[in-house]
Amino acid sequence: MAKVVVNAVGDQCPVPVVKANKALKEMTEPGTLEVQVDNETAVQNLCRLADSKKLKAFAEKKEDKLFVVTIQVDQLPEESSEDENISCYVPGHKKNTVVAIASDHMGHGNEELGKILMKSFIFALTQLDDLPQTILFYNGGATLTTEGSQSLEDLKTLEAQGVEILTCGTCLDFYGLKDKLAVGQVSNMYTIVEKLNNADNIIKQ
Repeated sequence: MAKVVVNAVGDQCPVPVVKANKALKEMTEPGTLEVQVDNETAVQNLCRLADSKKLKAFAEKKEDKLFVVTIQVDQLPEESSEDENISCYVPGHKKNTVVAIASDHMGHGNEELGKILMKSFIFALTQLDDLPQTILFYNGGATLTTEGSQSLEDLKTLEAQGVEILTCGTCLDFYGLKDKLAVGQVSNMYTIVEKLNNADNIIKQ
């Protein structure tokens, strides 16, 4: 009986699933596949992978940030075209909703009121049962992800729950804030268009 161990500690979705899927394909005899990860979301995704292949999976928490998912391979799985379409489940996510924020304030009229509304809007996002998959920041909205923003804690909360935070790099450069980014990642217009194009729902502010 073969025993294969895959170290995916520190890897973000979909890397643990990709590594496990590759290891399963390379197994030449029945046995076990043990995948080491550091978060419960990866554990859930690996169990979903096993279930999709009709394999049994067992998860064990070894340390605070060390989980071992053991997939029992009694019979080598048949090749499936679904293997190449690997997706990840993130708790609280259902549809691919993208939020696009183009200003540091919300609506037209009094700008100070608009800033208060924008802060409340971002906080309200943290309270949703179905979190957005991505939040895009561009033009004046780029200032909201930088040092000094009153929405940083809420954005960090969203990011910690798996929400992707992307800020336009050209916009950060324009405002002289590229070195001040405090949450999420720098992005570009092609990625922004791609995210909007692939979204199931778009919320624009």
